[in-house]
Amino acid sequence: MNVLHVGIGNLFGGVETFLVSLGRRRDLWGPARHRFALCVEGRFSRELAEHEVPVTLLGATRVSRPWTVLRARRRLADLIRNGPGFDVAICHASWPQAVFGPVVRDAGLPLVFYLHGPTGGGHWTDRWAARTPPDLMIGVSRHTVETGRRIFPNCPAEVLNYPIPWPDADTDDPAVRAEVRTELGASPDDTVIMQASRMEPWKGTDQHLRALALIRDLPGWTCWIAGGSQRPYERRYREELGRLVEELGVADRVRFLGERRDVPRLLAAADILCQANRGPEGFSLAFMEAFHAGLPIVTIAMGGAPELIDETCGVLAPPGDIDAVADGLRKLIVDTDLRRRMGAAARRRVWETSDPATQLGRLVDLLASVIPRAVAG
Repeated sequence: MNVLHVGIGNLFGGVETFLVSLGRRRDLWGPARHRFALCVEGRFSRELAEHEVPVTLLGATRVSRPWTVLRARRRLADLIRNGPGFDVAICHASWPQAVFGPVVRDAGLPLVFYLHGPTGGGHWTDRWAARTPPDLMIGVSRHTVETGRRIFPNCPAEVLNYPIPWPDADTDDPAVRAEVRTELGASPDDTVIMQASRMEPWKGTDQHLRALALIRDLPGWTCWIAGGSQRPYERRYREELGRLVEELGVADRVRFLGERRDVPRLLAAADILCQANRGPEGFSLAFMEAFHAGLPIVTIAMGGAPELIDETCGVLAPPGDIDAVADGLRKLIVDTDLRRRMGAAARRRVWETSDPATQLGRLVDLLASVIPRAVAG
């Protein structure tokens, strides 16, 4: 089965981490062979190439410049026509579905829409995408699929949780924990609270920092914020966060690490993951990586988070309730035994929901199932 993935490629976050894991886990591909068509060359395309996953660049594409859209569509049509004989194409998110879905349809290929996070359904890209209904919609959580129904109310849909991303090194090695803590200036006895996300305001880093300010009287904790600023408004947000930690009086206990390519290694040295979201996640890769590292999570009860996290392995605070976030952090900092029990439950939970062999096998089965359906139609 030859699978063509169509995306933009301009950012790197949880979605791209999952897709790169396809290249990393060749042993779990089964009958599938994956190839990518991306508009932008960047970290995403380079990491795919490092894992010997073929990538075709369609060229920078802007809807405001129609000739770039036509050029990219022609390149995709040429790839489909002259490629290895694709069996199915996947458009990752609404923009690729809107721009390239018609090309896939014209080529007679089965079309899958992969929704990696909740959508409001009213954005112009969603409305444009709705003109080309897919043969199957895959969502990363039940909540995500429910929001996808705003775009495609009638097409078949399936929930497929992300598989656990596979770390490059043995992060269970105690030496890794000691090494990272020494590198980042944390003592062996510190409780390290971590957030790993892009500098998107809806990720709630400012709310996380305000929760930390409520527990600044509590000794023995430090916080690492890992995440890069990839767009101008993200850079402005990062600057605001730098001012905020000064205003809140926690600048000496919060360390901004910038963009990192070793998040599993950092998590191996941390004790708690906290993300006080303002908006809903789909099925967060950062949460899964934290659970895989044995970290309990403090986050907001919205989106796909309650499908992964319960009281045995984390704390779910009501939306906007910074006091509840702070209370959850305080409880986990002072009660080491509770933190360890929750961490052990987290490891079990993530394997139950996201075993790589199971989830990638299901992906192959879902793609195989749509091929005769499309041909029959």
